[in-house]
Amino acid sequence: MMTADSDDRRRALALTPVSRETEDRLVAIAALLEKWQRTINLVAPGTLPKLWTRHIADSLQLVPLAGEVTRWVDLGSGGGFPGLVVAAALAERPGADVTLVESDSRKAAFLREAARIAELPATVLPARIEQVAPQIAAGVEIVSARALAPLPKLLELSFPFLAQGARGLFLKGQDVDNELTESSKSWRIEARISESVTDPGGRILVVDHAMPLDRDPGGSQAGG
Repeated sequence: MMTADSDDRRRALALTPVSRETEDRLVAIAALLEKWQRTINLVAPGTLPKLWTRHIADSLQLVPLAGEVTRWVDLGSGGGFPGLVVAAALAERPGADVTLVESDSRKAAFLREAARIAELPATVLPARIEQVAPQIAAGVEIVSARALAPLPKLLELSFPFLAQGARGLFLKGQDVDNELTESSKSWRIEARISESVTDPGGRILVVDHAMPLDRDPGGSQAGG
């Protein structure tokens, strides 16, 4: 099995610098992922040699966009991106509380073990997003997702959080403008797009507000 490349780690941390303590936590997560990857498909196998740039740095770039927040929920966390990485980056922040929602029981088991060994301020919920979102939305400042769903569906899944004032940070591809256009048919969206620092084709959609048009008399407008 291919393994992560040490040069890739250096490149990733040059793009998204972190403290030594955070790096140590990320190293522990990466080592566990490589071990579990032998039996569970946590990331696409072909991306493992670029684990640090393709997955870890890609996730880390959300942290400065979020600002000084402490309450974060990651939807469909899968192999831990961005949720585990965010928790590693926030671990030294007083009051940090990162919730990872993952319905696949085997992936949820990996997330729990990674949070344990890296001593992360993370809680793993092995449940469907639709079942738990209304119960955990209060007080959440950031809701994130990576490669989870097209934007119209993603807005639906994250709406319990957005409706209570959370901002959305969604890792997307270069087709995000089309996704915004499609979403504007049924949502009023206030959003902006940030370029990815790790992927020339990547985009980060920052959603400040979203409301279904059938609940909002203000009409539709997709921000960009």
